[in-house]
Amino acid sequence: MVKKVRDTEDFLHHIYIHMNEVGHFVLFSGITMYQFVQNAGPLQNLLLLKHEYKDSSFNIHTQLEFVPDEEVFSFTKEFMDNPTDLRWIDFTDERRLNMLSPQEQAELLYIGHKKESIRSPFYYQLQNRFVYLSNEDESITKIYFRELDDSFQLVVNILNQVVRNKENGAPFWRRKQKERFPELTMAQLISHKPMLKEGVLLSLYKVEKTKLTYDLEIRFLPESIYPDEIWDELTTVIKQSPDKTIRF
Repeated sequence: MVKKVRDTEDFLHHIYIHMNEVGHFVLFSGITMYQFVQNAGPLQNLLLLKHEYKDSSFNIHTQLEFVPDEEVFSFTKEFMDNPTDLRWIDFTDERRLNMLSPQEQAELLYIGHKKESIRSPFYYQLQNRFVYLSNEDESITKIYFRELDDSFQLVVNILNQVVRNKENGAPFWRRKQKERFPELTMAQLISHKPMLKEGVLLSLYKVEKTKLTYDLEIRFLPESIYPDEIWDELTTVIKQSPDKTIRF
């Protein structure tokens, strides 16, 4: 029997990852701000370095606007259907924000303008976990992680959410109890960490003719394809055999 050639519609989700372990950041494509907020864990207040949000609060010391933690979800919903150039850094409370030195404030302005840091972008005063830097159409998102393993947890959470959404959408007579849904684990993804440093496309696929099984296919991307061009070349990329497959 001739093996069926998969089409883009056969896959449930794609995420591009290129990890820079030294710089403590990851380049993503295929992740939205909404997905990040849903799956990165509870977020603190957000200091806005570049934005078009009209309902933000204002910090006199830094002369920058911010989003209080209780308004983060509303802030995120604002851009669900209208992505925008968005750059922010989280912080614990405004009292600590007021302790930033002129040098540190200048560094934040540089990050917001250049989307790169002069030195480590994790500040004692802010106690921040992330620096989030996306372009207007979210085709490339650069995220600094204080704990780089949080990037693995983010991806695992997003893909497992896709699986849950898929299974919850099945006819009621085929649904399984939530605890029986397959789940990708941190250990499975971290075991492929060396590959993620090279730039890969993760593609989630439901295995047919099984009770409940999913494959996460990992493909090295050709050097000729830039992250923001992946979706134009997706049909060609997925025709290539995966370099590795994680089954769960």
